[in-house]
Amino acid sequence: MESEYLFVYGTLLKDFESYMSKFLERNSNFIGSGTFQGNLYQISWYPGAILSHNTNDKVYGHIFKIKNPEKTFQVLDDYEGIGDTGEHANEYTRTLIEAYLNETERIKTYVYIYNLPTAHLKHISSGKYV
Repeated sequence: MESEYLFVYGTLLKDFESYMSKFLERNSNFIGSGTFQGNLYQISWYPGAILSHNTNDKVYGHIFKIKNPEKTFQVLDDYEGIGDTGEHANEYTRTLIEAYLNETERIKTYVYIYNLPTAHLKHISSGKYV
């Protein structure tokens, strides 16, 4: 495991009312707010982010330290559609990136990156899901 940190920007955000956000809260420690260089899109009732080469593009979210990375990431990977089975197969990839914690500290963290075309999707220009 290259990192035990996870950057979240959508339905896994701290205080988001969902079963999986509560699962993440129970299985991690909240580290703080963060950003990474990317673009955010409205996929359906949930968002998806892609990486960007433009330094002005930012996605805002939260960074967690996972308590039991192997088991916890397995559950989260299933939720995020990692792999080639299920209704949303290969919709996201878990990618190791460098993000900013509290705007100043760099941190290596995993993030779920949207893995499908975005041309038809609504861009969330603020970079903030909620």
